[in-house]
Amino acid sequence: MRIWVDADACPNVIKTILFRAAERVKIPCILVANQAISIPPSKWVERKVVSSGFDVADNYIVEHATSADLVVTADIPLASEVIDKGALAINPRGELYTRENIKQRLAMRDFMEQMRSTGEHTGGPATFNQQDRMAFANTLDKLLAQRAP
Repeated sequence: MRIWVDADACPNVIKTILFRAAERVKIPCILVANQAISIPPSKWVERKVVSSGFDVADNYIVEHATSADLVVTADIPLASEVIDKGALAINPRGELYTRENIKQRLAMRDFMEQMRSTGEHTGGPATFNQQDRMAFANTLDKLLAQRAP
């Protein structure tokens, strides 16, 4: 098992949780971004810097993730693609994407994008808070316990 992180938009507090988890359970955590991301010195944490461009980091993760892996992303299309490969996917707020909920989330994302394209102000996501951090840490621990050797 490896943990793949769509790192460009991942909150730093979530990265810190992931770094600690990788060390604790001794599994690789790979941060993929189109810029250098700070990582701690660790044999379990690495970064992959990809070229700039639309979905370059996402495409890299999809290409390299396997059914044994976990992907951390807020990007719903990326989550859908890795779920199709059999991988697990969670967002930084600790929500598990599943085959059952991903199509509905894609449809809602597309609807909101269409609304914004007409000039409608739809607002953004809620402020990231302590409850989100706790939910992420709890979901991550549960998934690692289920999947780790």
